[in-house]
Amino acid sequence: MTTKKQPRVDVKKTYKLFINGAFARSESGRVFEVTAKNGDFIANPALASRKDLRDAVTAARAAQSGWAKATAYNRGQILYRVAEMLEGRAEQFESEIALTSQITAAKAKAQVTDAIDRWVWYAGWSDKLQAVSGATNPVSGPFFNFSISEPQGVIAIASDVSFIDFIDAIAAAVVSGNTTLVLVPGSLAVPAMTFAEVLATSDLPAGVINILTGSLDELAPWAASHMDIDGFDISGVNKKKHGELKVAGAENLKRIHAFSTGQSPSRILAFMESKTVWHSVGV
Repeated sequence: MTTKKQPRVDVKKTYKLFINGAFARSESGRVFEVTAKNGDFIANPALASRKDLRDAVTAARAAQSGWAKATAYNRGQILYRVAEMLEGRAEQFESEIALTSQITAAKAKAQVTDAIDRWVWYAGWSDKLQAVSGATNPVSGPFFNFSISEPQGVIAIASDVSFIDFIDAIAAAVVSGNTTLVLVPGSLAVPAMTFAEVLATSDLPAGVINILTGSLDELAPWAASHMDIDGFDISGVNKKKHGELKVAGAENLKRIHAFSTGQSPSRILAFMESKTVWHSVGV
């Protein structure tokens, strides 16, 4: 007598947030629905709350000093490791991007290839930033005067365009020593949380990159007004809302930028500050 084999039940992925190097459930317990182009259900990513945002800021601030003090060579190695891990899961990313966005499989593959190359490109900038942005300044007197570029600190990122824009924003912010919290709405949440799994296995210190999925309308104003966030990349926010976010960020002189170009050294330098050091000339 043979026993008919019962069809197995697929193991559905439980989407969470990525905070302080761990996959955490939203304290709100809320989710939102992501569907395919044909309307089929894909996933229920977590709908992050204001409390989740505060937790991500706390994690980013705690990690920032150590990440900034890491050698440029070490940061470059870690960013290159992200490229390695991303390439190892390229097919999964291509499938998810094609499934959740309005682009073809060929364009999805091109985005993933570009994303891998971007991490290598940004990794190469880690030990060149001081040479490009620093200077020895001419002064009148027996002094040396140096300009040294430093990371600003904690940078919020609102990403709602494409996977490659999501990558450009993150890599440009962290290569100099900043830490980030990334706000990801809509269908981009699916590949974004898969990317969090890449980060979790890429030697990146906990808290350097934190990813919150949810609503930009809900989270972006709180990120703009948060007093412990030093900069805000609002490239993924509707342009009609840029003005109110800049007003909200004015109290702590938050650097708020929207970029029209992706891969650019100027995008790295936008979230760096110049420190001037005077030193007497020895006799």
